[in-house]
Amino acid sequence: MQNLLLVALGLVAGAVLLARIPTVGVAGRPAGAPAGAGPPGDRPAAPVPPTVSIVVPARNEAATLPVLLASLARLDPAPHEVIVVDDASTDGTAAVAAAHRVVVVTSDPPPGWAGKPWACHVGATTASGSHLLFLDADTRLAPDALARLLAEHDAGGGLVSVEPRHVTERGYEQLSAFFNVTAMMGTGAFAPGRGGRGSMAFGPCLVTTAADYRAVGGHAAVAGEVVEDVHLARRYRTHGLPVRCLGGGDAVAFRMYPGGVRQLVEGWTKNIAAGAGLSPRWALAGSIAWVSSCVAVALVGVRAGLAWAAGGGAPIVPALAWAVVAVELRWMLARLGSWRWWTPWLFPVPLVAFLAVFARSLAVTLVRGEVTWRDRRVPVGARPGR
Repeated sequence: MQNLLLVALGLVAGAVLLARIPTVGVAGRPAGAPAGAGPPGDRPAAPVPPTVSIVVPARNEAATLPVLLASLARLDPAPHEVIVVDDASTDGTAAVAAAHRVVVVTSDPPPGWAGKPWACHVGATTASGSHLLFLDADTRLAPDALARLLAEHDAGGGLVSVEPRHVTERGYEQLSAFFNVTAMMGTGAFAPGRGGRGSMAFGPCLVTTAADYRAVGGHAAVAGEVVEDVHLARRYRTHGLPVRCLGGGDAVAFRMYPGGVRQLVEGWTKNIAAGAGLSPRWALAGSIAWVSSCVAVALVGVRAGLAWAAGGGAPIVPALAWAVVAVELRWMLARLGSWRWWTPWLFPVPLVAFLAVFARSLAVTLVRGEVTWRDRRVPVGARPGR
């Protein structure tokens, strides 16, 4: 195979970018208790426990909310309050939330605001807790997840963001494989020595104190941003507050885009190009190198396989390269979610989906200047008053 060294370097770059993915806490660790803490008699008196307001922005999430709200009802300790902000839904989202006896606020974003930042802003201004936990409607938490999230925040402060473990159930959901991998790579937070520290954040699960949130300007400071999580993380860093990225592990999970292929395409189109443009340059370069290596191996492997089927020689080197990519991708995906066993071995299929949707995302972001999500058109980079 030509340029075998470049392909190998690209695959190494991908492995380096995902060298270590720290996950949420240690099961059962009390909030505020660092790992390795001594016996109770050796510790100072426990501080006043925080009050946590959980804010859930929701637009047309009637089908997904019950799973999340059921998991929140099992949390121990229980949150101070759960606030669902119905973002002008048309499917009964507010009624579903109300049936679970949580606080329901209905609000439509004003001009210049993207829907999710506005919903998060409304929820945060409604909240009365000392801490804020923002959760996407498709997430689900383990019973001890709140304690573990608070422990993670207590250990470093600032903004703690979690990319939930991706639970896939249907075949088409395997098309998200390369999106999930490159989204994690692009943060640069999981390379050696980074320990989850980065300049980006994952929007599905964010933990912060209400005081820090107000100090950085909250979602009002990122009102029109489609990738509001990344811009919010930048606000924290600008104000001298740390940002940590974690994997969900067994604490936080989600099922992305259960509504079918169209929803999957629309969702990734909304985020992937804009997010890539905000990645650290070195992480973006490494991600591109890794994807390019996967493309090269797929092209050569398919061509060699067709030639072999037509009576040519055994494609030993292309087959070995294919196996290396599959094994590496399997290693990556196993730490990010639950995937079908065959997904890494048929990696050209999700790879083609990734390239096609990324091209579409670039087109709608750079050419059309707006994206579509949940039957709403959102201008890219809008600002209040614009």
